[in-house]
Amino acid sequence: MSYLRTVLNDSVIIHPPGFYIIGFETYPFISVYFIFLAFVYVVTLLFNSLVIYVITFNHCLHTPKCLAIVNLAVIDIILNSCLIPSMIKVFLLKDNFIPFNLCLVQMFVYYAFGTLESYALAILAYDRLIAICFPLRHNAINTLQSMSCIVGLSWGIALGIVAFATGIMTRLSFCNSVRVFSYFCDYAPVFRLACNDYTLHWSVASISSLVSQVGPLSFIILSYVSILVTVFRMKSIDSRLKALATCVEHIILVAVYYIPIMTIFSIGFYLRLIDPDQRVLSLSLASCIPPCLNPIVYSLKTKEIKIRALALVRKNTFDTDQHKSKPQRVNKTLQ
Repeated sequence: MSYLRTVLNDSVIIHPPGFYIIGFETYPFISVYFIFLAFVYVVTLLFNSLVIYVITFNHCLHTPKCLAIVNLAVIDIILNSCLIPSMIKVFLLKDNFIPFNLCLVQMFVYYAFGTLESYALAILAYDRLIAICFPLRHNAINTLQSMSCIVGLSWGIALGIVAFATGIMTRLSFCNSVRVFSYFCDYAPVFRLACNDYTLHWSVASISSLVSQVGPLSFIILSYVSILVTVFRMKSIDSRLKALATCVEHIILVAVYYIPIMTIFSIGFYLRLIDPDQRVLSLSLASCIPPCLNPIVYSLKTKEIKIRALALVRKNTFDTDQHKSKPQRVNKTLQ
């Protein structure tokens, strides 16, 4: 294997041609899991594309909340497109080599859109916060323009942080093992293979985790504390139930996304009570399932979107039936 040598600040930086992704070594029937992930990927594409199509081509759905939902759907498609096809290639087709630059690209896309996923959930929490806590000023505060700015800002922050974190990987020198024990070109498993000092990378990874995961989760928790305070000040029980009902699907999304990640990181990385292969399997599942469930649990349950999605499906079904019945009518006429 030929290594690329460059000089940085009078020190030689050695970059390998690529890395070998290894994982799931103790699971004999792991191919079944990746067939399941292929199904998850198809569902992710179909349902999120349906959400994007329905909102894009219905002008009455061009609202701040629907913009936040489209943002989540786009992130879900890109996140699973970054992971699942690559995992199928590596573990099902047994082609586990990934070139160095492509490794950095996958690393950037995964962490950028993983960060955006948590920001998108926080933005949806913000939408509920304004709708319930400030109902009279909701339309004035939460405008399409303000939501566009919030979404754009979240993308700028996420892409900027991850671009810096990925960029400094080029300062590392890899002169020993190039075997990455993970389910993709993961940040920490890669920088731990370096021969030179990776203290900066460890610090960046820790700070990025706070900014990308803990920060949005803290905002979501504070939002729901404010919502609960507002709800319990309402005099009518029906009003309380109606307000809380609008939050149920979002709370499920937050639970599906955060609980597995927080549990795996707590048990696996800090307490070290979980087998490495089990940790890789659990993390891969925790990464791939939320983008599949988001449109089913939340987006398509939103009343306005659900009505128009069902109308679109019925229209397509009716058009298909009409198309099939035309030849029969022609035959009867000829007889």
